[in-house]
Amino acid sequence: MAELVREGVELVLRLTTLEKMEGVHGDIHVPLSSVRSISVLDDVIHAVHGLKMPGSRIPGVFAMGTFISGNSVTFAIVHHQNKRGIRVALQNAKYDALIVGSEEPEKLVTSLGF
Repeated sequence: MAELVREGVELVLRLTTLEKMEGVHGDIHVPLSSVRSISVLDDVIHAVHGLKMPGSRIPGVFAMGTFISGNSVTFAIVHHQNKRGIRVALQNAKYDALIVGSEEPEKLVTSLGF
């Protein structure tokens, strides 16, 4: 499972080898200064919208990769067992948001210090 952690002045989304292959992407590093907000999502899979460019997706089941909707670019890692998760809104970064599935999203937000 992907791991979202705070490392020094960065927020790091660490992906497993399989997630890297499915999401067609390596680990993601974002400066903490780019984080606008973090919110808990109760229906994380339906928060992922847009055209998959590149990645893997079965709508309503899982989403891994880059998704483009209008002018918004999101990177998502949501497994079928994740009903809940978080959305990290970003500014001045490659992505406008990160969406990550989590069994305990409130605990994840607290562990990140937000």
